[in-house]
Amino acid sequence: MMSLGNLFIITAASGAGKTSLVRALLQQDAQIQLSVSYTTRQPRVGEVNGEHYHFVDEASFLKMLDENDFLESAHVHGARYGTSKTCVNEVLAAGQDLILEIDWQGAAQVRELYPEAISIFILPPSMQELESRLRGRGQDSDEVIAKRLAAAKDEMSHVGEFDYVTINDKFEVALEDLNAIVRTQRLKREKQLARHATLLKGLI
Repeated sequence: MMSLGNLFIITAASGAGKTSLVRALLQQDAQIQLSVSYTTRQPRVGEVNGEHYHFVDEASFLKMLDENDFLESAHVHGARYGTSKTCVNEVLAAGQDLILEIDWQGAAQVRELYPEAISIFILPPSMQELESRLRGRGQDSDEVIAKRLAAAKDEMSHVGEFDYVTINDKFEVALEDLNAIVRTQRLKREKQLARHATLLKGLI
């Protein structure tokens, strides 16, 4: 049976502005929410457990992995990330749209189980701008930044696997792109017919 909600996968290299764009989209659209992933990495300043991520230790994560609790999981920048199957299924069944903010590896895993998922890749306007944004965070050493830039090139080489692509040069334009994609998917025939089945009975 088709889920009423739409599953959106949003991917980008670190520093491309994905998190800021997703946060802005969530503020503008009450009909969409963000899936909270599990991770073994340490919380950054200001991050809250259960809100930004579910922070767990390596042993706990591996136990969940062995028990097949994850829809997708990945090992990125020395840390593990995973998405709860139960959370995704419950939200979509309730008719709520859901965003998975994950890397290309996780996106590939999700598409195998949810072929109807809508995947979006966010690109930076240039490598120079990407490096500038990473340095502007003031969180990472030169060595870590160099590793992130190298990883970004690999990540962006998978852009051709995604349904939609937007370039985050001007933030407002990229945000408009995301809103347009979300609205387009909601208006697809299959979703509308399922969502408004009662209305259609009275019209046809």
